[in-house]
Amino acid sequence: MSWTRREFLELASAGAASMGLAACSAPARQQTDNTSDQPAETTTQPTENVDLGEFKSLTLDTNAWKYDADNDVYYQLGLTYCLKPATTAYESLAIFVPGKFFTAEKKGDTYSCTVNEKAVVGGFTPSTAPVLLPINSGTLSPQASPMKYGYDGLGTFLDAGCVYVYAGFRGRSAGYDSSTGSTDLYPGGAPWPVVDLKAAIRYLRYNKDALPCDTSRVFSFGFSAGGGVSALLGSAGDAEIYKPYLDSIGAITHDAEGNAVSDAVFGSASWCPVTSFDTADASYEWMMGQFSTAGNRADGTWTASLSQGLATDYASYINAMDLRDSDDSQLTLDESEGSVYTLGSYASQLLSILDESATNFVADTTFPYTYTPQHIDDPSFPGDPNLATNRATEAAVAAAKQEAQSSAAADAQGDGTSTDATGSADAAATTTTTLPTGTTQVQSTIYDTVQNYFAALNSDYWWINYNVSRQTVSISSLRDFSTHLRPAELSVPAFDAADRSTKTNQLFGIGEESTLHFDETVGNRVAANADAYASLEGWDESYASAWQDDLEKTDSLDTDIPTRVSMVNPLYFLSGTYGGYGAGSVAPHWRVNEGVFDTSTSLATSANLVLALRHFSGVEDVAYEPVWGQGHVMAERSGTASENLLSWIASCCE
Repeated sequence: MSWTRREFLELASAGAASMGLAACSAPARQQTDNTSDQPAETTTQPTENVDLGEFKSLTLDTNAWKYDADNDVYYQLGLTYCLKPATTAYESLAIFVPGKFFTAEKKGDTYSCTVNEKAVVGGFTPSTAPVLLPINSGTLSPQASPMKYGYDGLGTFLDAGCVYVYAGFRGRSAGYDSSTGSTDLYPGGAPWPVVDLKAAIRYLRYNKDALPCDTSRVFSFGFSAGGGVSALLGSAGDAEIYKPYLDSIGAITHDAEGNAVSDAVFGSASWCPVTSFDTADASYEWMMGQFSTAGNRADGTWTASLSQGLATDYASYINAMDLRDSDDSQLTLDESEGSVYTLGSYASQLLSILDESATNFVADTTFPYTYTPQHIDDPSFPGDPNLATNRATEAAVAAAKQEAQSSAAADAQGDGTSTDATGSADAAATTTTTLPTGTTQVQSTIYDTVQNYFAALNSDYWWINYNVSRQTVSISSLRDFSTHLRPAELSVPAFDAADRSTKTNQLFGIGEESTLHFDETVGNRVAANADAYASLEGWDESYASAWQDDLEKTDSLDTDIPTRVSMVNPLYFLSGTYGGYGAGSVAPHWRVNEGVFDTSTSLATSANLVLALRHFSGVEDVAYEPVWGQGHVMAERSGTASENLLSWIASCCE
């Protein structure tokens, strides 16, 4: 079934309730000299025939800084970053600056600030300090610009000598801005979150002389779908495909001297990125779904047949992708018994990633070890003190809706218990812990020794090998790994649901048609096999043309859905098999962390991104860390995400 915009509006806007808001290859593009000493941010030649005063109204007011004397922080809130914002609540930003970077003169309630060039904070000076740009939504809910100041959490980043910019952006859905009294929908969904953040980056560079930082060193970072947006900012800098969207909101194009202003970033970091929606469904079925017979993958269902077909489609995609290993050999998939494509160098590459991750786990872990499956929907980056309240409200609404269903499910299960592969009877004990709002966990399991841990994993049959003398780990097959530790928990299709009910369906909605199909691979397979599917359980005759009908629809700028899918796919700009290859400036520095037990997306999503980056000219380094024992979380082998992020940023700026 299809959903209207208003039927989705409650969920899309709950986080903003307290604010009154409703919410084929081309030649590789030659990059400018994006070294860490002097990354590029504007062209060297003025653009001809431009109005030099066109963006004067977006000039930062250096007399309007506020000051937190207790924590020595200067800040400005509510800075609109484009001339024609669809909603100022989202298309504006806040800037937080270490106090030492400014020399200030008090003027009433505000301060007039000039850059203190001699200051040093955390090893950075005003001429070298990087800009940090958090994407604080894992599900692409709209990110509102902060309406009030709060210091909590900012100290970690400001004390390191960074300038912290919290930019609002529109989310996965169109919405209503009741703060203006408008009853008109503002556009949302793909590609608007990326477009808004690009405009915010241009605003910073337009005002670079008034800011105590190196605005060419912008680092974006995000989690889940927000990590996917960070990857887009890193791969699609200055790409022409976004120009109509940027122009429509009056994004800055040139500075007061006529020089073009760039939206390319210097570094991109992501945790558990959810992206590449053109193949997300096929990848999920190849990596996990094809090995499952649960739920709508049960024998005799049309979706079980679809699952197997999508897995095959993914193999065809990989074999055409020209992904390469460290020896520059192409990675491919080979057919095994039963028409399952789980052999070949690509499968071996993923297995080597898993083996290394498990081996690192053994080296890092002190036993007894407590395993607690966890899942978070959104990160908790600082900058907006209203965010915790908003998310608590959203969580309460969701909990109330699910209470009856959970109770019914518990009654149906009776007193029976079940455990996953990591919680077998060989474990020493179980325990529970209390976690912050927005985090989901199930029962913890304690393993007293490393030998017992692997014995528990092998409780049904032997599939993972621990070499005691070498302290290395090897996994027999992707099937065994997925079945035991990364099973398919999403229905098929995982992202482009038949009833258009997922958040990703919402990302590609248009106007009042809040959710639309977007996956051409699914659409082609459904169209080709509709007659065969019609004889299977769960089929609805409306499915036969549903995908093709939606894919032809265009948004307010006359862009069709396949193009919008490309605009939110980093690989579109990184892989030579896509038409956008080389069309964007690509960040020289990358950090990608993945929870190996993450069932919300395929391991191949992050792996493909990393493989493409490591062979893209101009990319200097790619830090990739698949973390064993962690799921859809801010996965780190040790330490905290913030500390490790800052260490990586410092290394990129050396």
